[in-house]
Amino acid sequence: MRFRQRCRPIAVGAVCAVAALTVAACSSTGGAPRSSDEGSNAGTADTPSATIAMITHEVPGDTFWDLVRKGAEAAAAKDNIELRYSADPEAPNQANLVQSAIDSKVDGIAVTLAKPDAMAPAVEAATAAGIPVVAFNSGYDSWKDLGVQQYFGQDENIAGQAAGSRLTEDGARKTLCIIQEQGAVSLEARCAGVTQGFGGTTEILNVNSKDMPSVESTITAKLQQDPSIDHVIALAAPIALTAVQSKNNAGSDATIVTFDTNAALVDAIESGDVAWAIDQQPYLQGYLAIDSLWLYLNNGNTIGGGTPVLTGPAFIDSTNIDAVAEYARNGTR
Repeated sequence: MRFRQRCRPIAVGAVCAVAALTVAACSSTGGAPRSSDEGSNAGTADTPSATIAMITHEVPGDTFWDLVRKGAEAAAAKDNIELRYSADPEAPNQANLVQSAIDSKVDGIAVTLAKPDAMAPAVEAATAAGIPVVAFNSGYDSWKDLGVQQYFGQDENIAGQAAGSRLTEDGARKTLCIIQEQGAVSLEARCAGVTQGFGGTTEILNVNSKDMPSVESTITAKLQQDPSIDHVIALAAPIALTAVQSKNNAGSDATIVTFDTNAALVDAIESGDVAWAIDQQPYLQGYLAIDSLWLYLNNGNTIGGGTPVLTGPAFIDSTNIDAVAEYARNGTR
């Protein structure tokens, strides 16, 4: 596998690309490994089989989670792990999935914490049962308080501030920040960061990503109502692509930018329909979440030294799209 580090990093000390992290960056902190002398050779599959549950807040149809899952599956295949993936966008239902994983006596749990207050009791039940839990993608500000062992993702507020600064550099004056899941802490943090980092005016628009036709009509109506909006920042690739349609429908001149990518979003950057995207490397998040639990179960390792392991953010635009397009189209970025 080739690793190329060509993405444009945001100057906040974030990780642009991570390769071979699971051995070089781990530090042993003891804990409760399943085996004292097996599994220290990372990259082999001769360790005892284990079952890990990955439970996310995926909205059906959101291609972002396909990338997360591919990363998790790659790590599971390497590590002799049985991966049990499940998801529900409603926090109470997601918490029930965690409880089901506990009841089935899995060896580890990787979970997203989009709504940490609702997830707290289930996470606490897992740790009380002696099941190691890692968080990824969302829950940057709350994972430690919940007793979670490790975290893989990005600081969404800092990513938002970087986006706001970039919008200022681009000459934006009024930006529409679209939140597709109201109450999700990571999305709220992104728009809050945009507001902090942007020198112009930011307006928040809440939409429901479970109903994409309504997303399109809501954005269209907003752009028709307020022609002073010169930039639209989406928080997910499918929303950005829908915003492109809305812009055309409204006859707007607004520039579309976004967080996160998929194969179609790469095409949109190449065509100029989307100016840039912020990449948090979802494939890497899924991979590290599973691989970190394998390391802990087999060798007592943890990654990050008690701090989050940052997988982003980094800008992708016309200047570097060629460096990541291959991986995005393969479904691994």
